[in-house]
Amino acid sequence: MSSQPSKDLETFDNPNPERDYTIRIDVPEFTCLCPKTGQPDFATFHIEYIADKHCIELKSLKLYMWSFREEGAFHEAVTNQILNDLVAACAPRFMRLTGKFNVRGGIYTTVIVDYRKPGWVAPEPVTLP
Repeated sequence: MSSQPSKDLETFDNPNPERDYTIRIDVPEFTCLCPKTGQPDFATFHIEYIADKHCIELKSLKLYMWSFREEGAFHEAVTNQILNDLVAACAPRFMRLTGKFNVRGGIYTTVIVDYRKPGWVAPEPVTLP
């Protein structure tokens, strides 16, 4: 069992690939460094996705997120990079990544990025009485 950061994202077979269902993952302990000052940045990432053939394995996700701890990154760039890497690993039908960064210089930043598989159509929302 690895206890070192890693950029390797592992997947496993979607147990129900015939169905659209939402997987939500919260990562409350993300850290990277400000590329201007070298000071630590802290964020919570919210991942929401509809898997196709593969799902993200959580232990590898933890080690992947840990791998940014000593890297300098602008909030916008790191959020987009993480989405690109997650999409490359599991090829979902849909994925939304929200990065909620803690205060830096009196300013909070939230970055939201989406991916939609070409040809995939979202199911109609159900409104219950």
